[in-house]
Formats: sequence, structure tokens, C-alpha cells
Amino acid sequence: MRQQGNKKALITGMTGQDGSYLAEFLLAKGYEVHGIIRRASTFNTERINHIYVDPHNPEAHMFLYYGDLADSEQISNIIYNIKPDEIYHLGAQSHVRVSFDIPEYTTNITALGTTRILEAIRRSGHAIRFYQASSSEMFGSAVPPQNENTPFEPQSPYACAKVYGYWMVKNYRQGYNIFASNGVLFNHESPRRGETFVTRKISRAVAAIMAGKQKYLYLGNLSAKRDWGFAPEYVEMMWKIISQQKPDDYVIGTGQPHSVEEFVKEAFGYAGLKWKTHVKIDKHYFRPTEVVSLYADNAKAVKKIGWQPKVNFSDLVKIMVDADMRLMGLSPIGEGDKILREKFPHKWWKGD
Repeated sequence: MRQQGNKKALITGMTGQDGSYLAEFLLAKGYEVHGIIRRASTFNTERINHIYVDPHNPEAHMFLYYGDLADSEQISNIIYNIKPDEIYHLGAQSHVRVSFDIPEYTTNITALGTTRILEAIRRSGHAIRFYQASSSEMFGSAVPPQNENTPFEPQSPYACAKVYGYWMVKNYRQGYNIFASNGVLFNHESPRRGETFVTRKISRAVAAIMAGKQKYLYLGNLSAKRDWGFAPEYVEMMWKIISQQKPDDYVIGTGQPHSVEEFVKEAFGYAGLKWKTHVKIDKHYFRPTEVVSLYADNAKAVKKIGWQPKVNFSDLVKIMVDADMRLMGLSPIGEGDKILREKFPHKWWKGD
């Protein structure tokens, strides 16, 4: 693995869960970090406010730029002016259920946005390393466990867009000799997960019910199985993938499938609540085409990069419930906090 030194990194989607953790991780490594964020009528930087330093301050090592993955000229200008050593492309319309409602927008941002960045790298003439945030959703209906040789069978507009991006990365790598790698990450969660994603929706509901602010939790398909890991561990793998001697594609996951119902039982049970009293099924949350089971065969990453996750499924649930209890003004149960202290005594991220 090469040495990082004093490098520049550009992150798309830096205000998201992964982008915020990755920014903290790279800052701790001594990087100068640049992030592209969407211009909006309201501030959407709450996940990175704790690491923000005024860019005019000599101590500043993080810089933000307004950008749009639909605007190739803007993307090219940002890359040309920054001249980053590494680009981590995490930006996307990443909500699977929403992609059925806005398939054209999802394709434009999630698929073509990747092409725009790769083309900007090619035209720049600089030796920029590129990391593509690929998704386990690309496997869709393929029989699990899924690995780097499993054929893609996407079952949503989001998954189709990610498959396109995956193959563009391979094409630019092979055709233009660009250092471009795909990280096919299975589901990874944390207290920073968006509140519309099912895991955070569950942990937040548990805390809200305990606080007396909510009575019911409405969910869709409880039998869907996913491979859930802890987001901070996964962003470290992004850096390890891009730091390898040669570009390649890697599947990253825990290798352990758990259903949505299992997540519900674990979260409610941890809080001493009876889940069947509070959980109701709403067909609105079902997808037109459901993905039954996704879990990783991560043997390649284990062998070549030394991937070994510390946080298991039960740990993850407790970490998230404790964090949401704190946000609701409640005293956390504490087991999740204890897990973080014991398994990450020198953790590089703050809060949560």
C-alpha cells in the first residue's frame, strides 16, 4: 500500500453519511479535503458542521464547493482548479424506493454523474486516483452470497444506474489507464444514516416511542434480508481500496444476512418494547420489484486488503438506538456506547 503523505482528496456527496465520515477519516490522515455539496435553499451540512473551519483560517484543511453532478462543465472546472490526488465519488440519488418515482433524475445523477467525473479526469491529464461507490443493489435477484464474479441482476432504477457507473469505471480503467476502482459496498449504517432509510427509521422510532413522541412505526417488506455493517469501518475500506498498488474492484460486507424484521426485533427488544404493538405494515413502502436477499462473499477483500469488520449486527443496532435516544433527549441504555469505547478506543470520528 502506498503512503498517503500530504495529499488532496475531493469527495462528492460529502454531506451524506459516508461523505462526512470519510472527510473526518482523511483529515485525521493529514489530507487536505475538498468537498462538493449541492446548493439548496436550506443548509444541509449538519453532518460536517463539527469539522468545519472557516476556509480563510490558516488552520483550515477542508474546503467546500457548490456543484451539481448534472453539470459537466462545473465538475470539470472544480477538478481542474483543485488538482486532487484522489477523488471519492459518493454523490448520488441513493434512495432505492425513491428511484422508482424519479428514474430519469436517478439515471442522470447516479449514472451519468460518474461518467462526467471520469471524463473530467481523463481530460485533466493529471494522475488522479478515482474511487466509485458501487452498491450491492446491483446484484438484485442474483443468488447470494454475492462476490466480484456474480452477474448483476438489478431490480431498481437506482441499481441500474449503479451498474452503468460500475462498467464505466472499468472501461475508463482499461481504455485510458486511469486508476479507477469500484467498491461494491453492502448496506452500512450509523447514527448519521438518513432518516428515510429503514434502519435509521427503526432506531429513531424506538427512541421516539420511548420519549412518548410517536406510537406507531410504518414499514414495508419485513422479510427482505440485507448484509448490514457499520459505516465508519466501510469508509476506511474506501481509502484502503484507493491506496492499493493497482486499481481493482472489491466486494465489502460482513457476510451475514439479517431481515428487516430481525432489525426491528433487535431494536425494540434492546429498548424493552414489544415491537408487534408498535409496528404496522404499509404497502406504500413496498418496491415494485423486491430484492429478497443480499449478503457478501468478501473473501477477496479479506485476503487482499485485510478486511475484518469489528461491529456485528447486534452491536450496530445498539449503537444506533443509543444515539437516537440521545437525540430525543433521553439517557441512552448504554450498551451501544460501551461497544464503541471498547472496539474503537482511538476512534477518529467525533460525536455519534
